Amino acid sequence: MKGIDVSENNGLVDWQSIVDTRCEFAIIRLGYGNCHIDENFMDNVNGALAAGLKIGVYYYSYALNVEAAKVEAQFVHEVLQEHGINPELGIWFDMEDADGYKEHHGMPGNQTITDMCSTFICTLNEAGYSYVGIYASYSWLTNIIDTSQLADAHIWNAQWGNYNDILYAKIWQFTDSLDIGGRNFDGNEYYE
Repeated sequence: MKGIDVSENNGLVDWQSIVDTRCEFAIIRLGYGNCHIDENFMDNVNGALAAGLKIGVYYYSYALNVEAAKVEAQFVHEVLQEHGINPELGIWFDMEDADGYKEHHGMPGNQTITDMCSTFICTLNEAGYSYVGIYASYSWLTNIIDTSQLADAHIWNAQWGNYNDILYAKIWQFTDSLDIGGRNFDGNEYYE
């Protein structure tokens, strides 16, 4: 399946234009950092569902330790419960440092980052969600996060250009410039 991922950074989304380009799903940012909800989260959820798209959600992590990752997972659970959302295409822990937050606040070591991923997944599994995974760039997935320690985790691989199937990713983010109606979105492929 072809799809997109969105956040408040995309502004208001014309969901019919997304459907018209044969997209079948959207992964929507629930929030980020220290329990901040994405301003467009519910608009994006409602718009995508009304357009007939399948959805998943992701949370951009600012965690620097295992306890903070657990708090982020608990926040995701609370928001999903409050709004009655059970995302068909999973809950994704966005583990990267695209905005330099971790670098500027004490980048955790690789094992701590892997442990944070494990904690996020386990916390949500214990809350009843069976479809939880990790989003990261190919570089992070192969050089920083020890995916072998996350045996039950689904992988969403951000690797623009060529896909390396060695990770057996469930979702591949292949570009940040998928043109839909003159606007750029992150383009993804979902493998069932």
